[in-house]
Amino acid sequence: MKTVLYHGSSEIIVSPEIREPNRTLDFGKGFYLTTSREQAERLVRNRMTTVWPKGFVNSYSFDKDILKESLKIKSFGDANDEWVDFVMKNRMMQGFEHDYDIVIGPVADDKVYAQFSLFEGGIISKETLVAELKTYKLADQYLFHTEKSLKFLEFITHYEVI
Repeated sequence: MKTVLYHGSSEIIVSPEIREPNRTLDFGKGFYLTTSREQAERLVRNRMTTVWPKGFVNSYSFDKDILKESLKIKSFGDANDEWVDFVMKNRMMQGFEHDYDIVIGPVADDKVYAQFSLFEGGIISKETLVAELKTYKLADQYLFHTEKSLKFLEFITHYEVI
């Protein structure tokens, strides 16, 4: 089954690549996408107000069924204990590396990360954090973490965000 994914960027990206991030990210380094066109546009608009002169939403297709047979995939259905632990390791543990080709799960955006900060500071428990996050409508994210995984993405088109 073909799925369409979106990537917000300051450029048109026909051939995705793994880039070293300039900050810690939820699932580690790689190429991030979402099934939400609105989420991709929101990222572009936020960055255009601060660092990007212009922005684009690129779209790609991939066959999720083929991926299951060929790649090591970790999928978090929702914000749960395991997802919190994984995001915290990626964001906080210096040198943490996982061996998944693709990771799928909720986005820990700025609003969500404020709750993570309360958990990190010992102000709330993990149970309270997870319970709070379950009340949020979280967009999804797909991390293509390896060069092997990128070969399964097929560029469809792009449009400029105005």
